Amino acid sequence: MGDAEIIRMADRTRTEEAPRCKATTASGRPCRNHALPGSEYCRLHAPDDVAAPASATSSAVDSARDAVGDVVSGFGAFLQRRFGGQYEIDDFGYDRELSRNVLLPLARPLYDNYFRIRTLGISRVPNEGPAVIVANHSGTIALDAVMLQYAMATEHPAERVIRNVGADLVFQLPVIGPMARKAGNVVACDEDAMELLRRGELIGVFPEGYKGVGKGWRERYRLQRFGRGGFIEIALRSRVPIIPAAIVGAEEAYPMIGDAGAVARAFGFPYFPITPTFPWLGPLGLLPLPSKWIIEFGDPIPMDEYPEDAAEDPMLVFDLSDSIRDTIQQMLYRNLKLRGSAFI
Repeated sequence: MGDAEIIRMADRTRTEEAPRCKATTASGRPCRNHALPGSEYCRLHAPDDVAAPASATSSAVDSARDAVGDVVSGFGAFLQRRFGGQYEIDDFGYDRELSRNVLLPLARPLYDNYFRIRTLGISRVPNEGPAVIVANHSGTIALDAVMLQYAMATEHPAERVIRNVGADLVFQLPVIGPMARKAGNVVACDEDAMELLRRGELIGVFPEGYKGVGKGWRERYRLQRFGRGGFIEIALRSRVPIIPAAIVGAEEAYPMIGDAGAVARAFGFPYFPITPTFPWLGPLGLLPLPSKWIIEFGDPIPMDEYPEDAAEDPMLVFDLSDSIRDTIQQMLYRNLKLRGSAFI
């Protein structure tokens, strides 16, 4: 074994260590920080143009600051338009700007994260032109109508608006009534529905009405009677297609296990729900359960192939109504199997 070479400490190179900053601190002592690559100074003492290599973090901060600034300025402009009356509301009360920028975003956490809604066949709805979307109704509280509207406004390629048709009671409620109108919903009226169709709008109808949204747990996913078929008459007179829609998940969000009829009559409601959490938990009982949802849109069913006076034929109206009801029922059964567990 050869003799080991002795290297004095003073002879060792320090190439692996960056040189010290040449600046002087405020106290007059040499700065002990390492210099930046390609510079004789550290980050604190380097000129602005030299410190650029270390600006990745600062640029991210600047970008975030700019984004926040854009949001603040956008919100400020929104408020300025609102207070200045520089926005449009149609003759049915629909406020597009408020609906798109405020009301619909409020539904996003429920739609994306809580109910984890999956849509099927949404591209079957035309990108333009009028149509009647017919859906089942359930869930004690009409969240299904809101989720249907949100799905069409955010997931459809044309981001279309569904003008849901609702009963008078909805629009008589404080806060909820005005917000429903601003979101594009309208009172159930044949003339208003046909006018919206003449304008090329989508209208959403729930023929089960209160019988569907207020049915008990034992009747879940069993479609109730579709009334007198008014939506068929409207589609036949307007000669627009009917698009069936099946909504799975609302039944478990507010499972109705009872109906306090006396309380409902006292307040003028069609029913007063009793669920596993309401009224036992007070306001907390109003929170829906986190069920999994599927919303499917079926193929459009043309109505312009029938005679112009077809709406006057009660048997034809009944047959078409019953056929569409059966179509939606089969869609529900199919999607219940597809969904699997209601919550996991």
